[in-house]
Amino acid sequence: MRVLVVEDFEPMARALGTGLRREGMAVDIAHDGHEALERLAVTGYDVVVLDRDLPGVHGDEICQRLAAGRAASRILMLTAAGGLTDRVEGLNLGADDDLAKPFDFPELTARVRALGRRAAAPLPPVLRRGDIRLDPASRVASRAGRRLALSAKEFAVLEYLLAAGGRVVPAEELLERVWDEAADPFTTAVKQTMYRLRAKLGDPPVVHTVRDGGYQMGED
Repeated sequence: MRVLVVEDFEPMARALGTGLRREGMAVDIAHDGHEALERLAVTGYDVVVLDRDLPGVHGDEICQRLAAGRAASRILMLTAAGGLTDRVEGLNLGADDDLAKPFDFPELTARVRALGRRAAAPLPPVLRRGDIRLDPASRVASRAGRRLALSAKEFAVLEYLLAAGGRVVPAEELLERVWDEAADPFTTAVKQTMYRLRAKLGDPPVVHTVRDGGYQMGED
């Protein structure tokens, strides 16, 4: 899942970015409205975590532009005031959800995941292929009943491949959707993560490399 966090208070932005990355999400950060619009113009995000009171371009305007442009990105508006009026205003502007500050990080994570599911094509609550089972909500993956000890990034890669439903996924697509702007496009991160994931999945191999194409989930 690719997420844009738009928050002008830098300690908060860093904390959100670090926490969401630990949950396996690819996170970019913008500190003002102008920077947010620049990023949104070139990258398709599944979820935008948008502070309402932003310098440069106000969060309300960003929200309205995204809604008017029928962007696929889902918007979680962060408001300083938790009153009903503020929440209703944000939703009327086109936000998909609203969360008042201060908030508990697990709640924010759950809301981001829920919005991410709405941004993508509908998927079953549990992803399966062959003897592999992955539950995005509980963050548990298993093969033939054996729980897999996956890192957050390995889990995210497996989830993306399972969601592709057998489609060949180019390495460039994985780099864009599972990693974030900090990833070097010439890095071997995808290959290294795939190597570790395959080792943990065990035999027979289920993740196949398609020459000049990418990666594909087989049945077994």
